[in-house]
Amino acid sequence: MQLIQTCKRCLYPASHPLGLTLDEEGICSGCRIHEEKDSLDWDGRWKKLEDLVRPYRSIGGQTYDCIVPVTGGNDSYFIVHLVKEKLGLNPLLVTYNKYFNTSLGIWNLANLRIRFNCDILVQNVNPNSVKKITRTTLREFGSIYWPCLAGQTVFPVQTAVRYGVPLIIWGAHQGLEQVGMFSHEHEVEMTRRYRKDHDLMGKEADDLLSIFDTLTEDDVWQYRYPSDHDLDRVGVRGIYLGNYVRWDPKAQHEEMMRQHEYRTASFARTFDCYDHVDCFNFMDVHDRLKSYKHGFSKVTDHATREIRHGRLTRDDALALVRRYEHAPLQHTDKFCDWLGVNIRALNFMLDQHRNPRFWKQTDPGVWAFSPIEQGEAPYGDERVFSGGGFIANSQLADADQNKYITVGKGWP
Repeated sequence: MQLIQTCKRCLYPASHPLGLTLDEEGICSGCRIHEEKDSLDWDGRWKKLEDLVRPYRSIGGQTYDCIVPVTGGNDSYFIVHLVKEKLGLNPLLVTYNKYFNTSLGIWNLANLRIRFNCDILVQNVNPNSVKKITRTTLREFGSIYWPCLAGQTVFPVQTAVRYGVPLIIWGAHQGLEQVGMFSHEHEVEMTRRYRKDHDLMGKEADDLLSIFDTLTEDDVWQYRYPSDHDLDRVGVRGIYLGNYVRWDPKAQHEEMMRQHEYRTASFARTFDCYDHVDCFNFMDVHDRLKSYKHGFSKVTDHATREIRHGRLTRDDALALVRRYEHAPLQHTDKFCDWLGVNIRALNFMLDQHRNPRFWKQTDPGVWAFSPIEQGEAPYGDERVFSGGGFIANSQLADADQNKYITVGKGWP
């Protein structure tokens, strides 16, 4: 297997699926763009954000000022904190029900809307259609999360058109944060093309329809992006707060834990306790698929981020990756029960998406992994690092929770 070149500062490989370049010093584009965080005038950029949102304030508070997509995890609390408490806007929160919900995520979402006193809309797509789409996207291009990503990125836009509220406010731009796809000063905004090419792996809803599959028009219509005519009529635009605020997920989550009781939990496959606590599958089956296809898993994203913020050395980050990246899955039984397949069928489908650049089958059912990064920290390194002091202040699930909470209002 050919060794893939890796950034000398962080742990990202040149084969990163979002596209990454290495300069003559061997430093990746993501690390170079991250350097802007220590040189930009963030006070000036905040003033620019205030000027940007001013025309969208409703007259007399008669309607919503903006749309804010949220979940029961990730950066939702910090985003709403900035929008409601710092910018003084009146947002309409929207969330897509991914159906893989943890009780902790349901609690966080309920607490979010109550603490910030916001209205919220929830999209519940027919679960039978979601399951059919999940079977198709798992089989065809190795994704159990396509419906989640499609729904989370289109429901806010559909709501903006439906309610005539043109401004959508997102958190950080993934392409900028991970691989330096843009500069903060480019002030990129939400686009249909980025959603299709990167979030949806090049597949729009209508691309899933085929005479060789069971999906129909009734299954996919809710995932369609609004027409250009409707977008132009309302003037829809989506901005990213990460272009105007020095984005630091660890510090932001800890501030929200102190101020607004955001709840966190530990995971088997990463040291980060703050992201994706609302979902059983993101850090489980979905994360394994990521490692099968791209040769690295979410812990590499977390470790790279902490290197860039100066909270981990490269060697310690690499040791953390080696410790967590192939940890056993914990929630496959829930996923198999939900999807209606057995574990052998699931493993067969997962194995079809192993990338031969990173995986070699040595015997039937036996695979050898060739790590991207040949660093000094060996496999089986038993050193224990805090990962910069991440704190789990709750549990991911109740001991008797054997199924997803498909719909839940939660409790504060």
